[in-house]
Amino acid sequence: MHELSLMLAVRQQALDALCQQGGQVIRRIHLRVGALAGADPAALQWAHGHVMAGTAAAHARLVIEAVAVQWWCNTCRAPFADQADGCICPRCSGCSAQLRRGRELQLVALEIE
Repeated sequence: MHELSLMLAVRQQALDALCQQGGQVIRRIHLRVGALAGADPAALQWAHGHVMAGTAAAHARLVIEAVAVQWWCNTCRAPFADQADGCICPRCSGCSAQLRRGRELQLVALEIE
């Protein structure tokens, strides 16, 4: 389960930010997770509880913002949502190689006190 290692990295970033801000505790951690990021939100929640225990983020609420897949069609010059066929544009049936969104795994914000 690589979500555990992902949350360890988030913990390090969050605690580094806490020190830089001069805060005492982290109340909320906001992550943006794309549908193709390869990270299961439920597993991230589980890992969060384990890796944050005993730290200044032990009681922080983890907010996960899901990001849907979005492709870009060069022929139509427009974005389109992920289809059952993946990267096939629903308007022109062309295959797009330009993934615009969906692989994100970002620490977006922290609520620090």
